[in-house]
Amino acid sequence: MERLWAPWRMEYILNKKPDGCIFCLKEENDREREILLLYRTKHSFVMMNRYPYCNGHLLVSPYRHLADMSGLTDAEMLDLFATVKLSCDVLTAKFSPQGFNIGVNIGKAAGAGVDDHMHIHVVPRWVGDTNFMTVIADVRVMPENLMATYDKLLAGFTDKNINSIQP
Repeated sequence: MERLWAPWRMEYILNKKPDGCIFCLKEENDREREILLLYRTKHSFVMMNRYPYCNGHLLVSPYRHLADMSGLTDAEMLDLFATVKLSCDVLTAKFSPQGFNIGVNIGKAAGAGVDDHMHIHVVPRWVGDTNFMTVIADVRVMPENLMATYDKLLAGFTDKNINSIQP
């Protein structure tokens, strides 16, 4: 019998969950690595999903605590989607995905885990990245340590040669 080890799951189960909104913790400049924050713009920021669907799963969120897009200003909306584009460019440069799932879950009924602070999921995809483990066993196999992925992506967001207009 083969065993799969997912030590990060125990961390999730045992650790105290932060009080308040995980997206409102972005003001903590001295904890960027700890909270997996990768990049900031005037109106939005990018952080890694600590419990990703697949390697490189990013979350792009406005600073303002809004439940949906209806309250965004035009400047915030433009900045938010320019940051999504930049995230795709960085993921492409660092991991060469063959596609992306990009989506917003608004409200609990839509599957939002955090339903009072909107965020956009940017999920890189590769042909064959979903296999029987996810379908049969409800287990995801991650090919790389979360912090190794963070370091690669952080370098990508600070690389001035990424082919994108930075917000």
